[in-house]
Amino acid sequence: MQISDNKQKLLDDITAELKLIDGVKAIVLGGSYAVGAATESSDLDIGIYYCEQNPFDIEKVKIVANKYAHNEKPTVTAFYEWGPWVNGGAWINTEYGEVDFLYKNIDQIAKTIDNAKNGVWENHYEQQPPYGFSSVIFLSETHYSLPLFDPDDVVMHLKENVKQYPQKLKQSIIQQSLWSAEFTIWQAEKLALKADIYSTVGCLARAMNNIVSALFALNEIYPMGDKRAIDIIETAKNKPTNLTNKINSILSCDKNSLKDNVEHLKFLFNEVVELASGQYKPYYKLQ
Repeated sequence: MQISDNKQKLLDDITAELKLIDGVKAIVLGGSYAVGAATESSDLDIGIYYCEQNPFDIEKVKIVANKYAHNEKPTVTAFYEWGPWVNGGAWINTEYGEVDFLYKNIDQIAKTIDNAKNGVWENHYEQQPPYGFSSVIFLSETHYSLPLFDPDDVVMHLKENVKQYPQKLKQSIIQQSLWSAEFTIWQAEKLALKADIYSTVGCLARAMNNIVSALFALNEIYPMGDKRAIDIIETAKNKPTNLTNKINSILSCDKNSLKDNVEHLKFLFNEVVELASGQYKPYYKLQ
């Protein structure tokens, strides 16, 4: 969906003010508009890039946020109040819809990209529901972002570094995710026999998230998060047939269906292992 005239003017006006703040190195449009999945109600996600040694003044960002807030005071955080990955920003209710500011630490992003090229990634469970914040999202945000202000080509340089999906990252995610899924399913079988709904359902969701992560890597697609993840995988080349229905069926359970749910999950897991074509090897045999 194209940005409406009112939202485009709002975006232009906010960008014009943010770029005047000392320490703002670049500004991008991200989120659903960047990936082409926006609707009329979609937020404008504005990324504000800064260097770790010379960050911008939060108070000046507050002035901009307050100027465009409509009917209620915006929430504007300090750096890293949200956590170590989604490291701060603002929620602003404007006349033409929600606008989010997202702080972007250039040094942290560059380091995360370098780590990813060496197959190093991590997931911070507490940072973001439902399945946590994967460091690979930094690569995704970089890849899909639309530069609005980038005088020193900071964003363009970062984008060039993620143009090709890192092969070591691909192998690492496939291996670690599928091993986590296999180990979790092994636990789920025992829990289902005890009719432990709380623990079994947790295992089903956790293993499914691992499987989805592996499918993103198999298809060399950077995930933007959990929203729309299944829709994106359904458009990919390498995926199990009838994937959405299988996922919905596995995650729809009650006390009497737990064992069947786990069996169906095992079948789906084995399908994905087959798709991996030898790229996954269990660390050891589970008894």
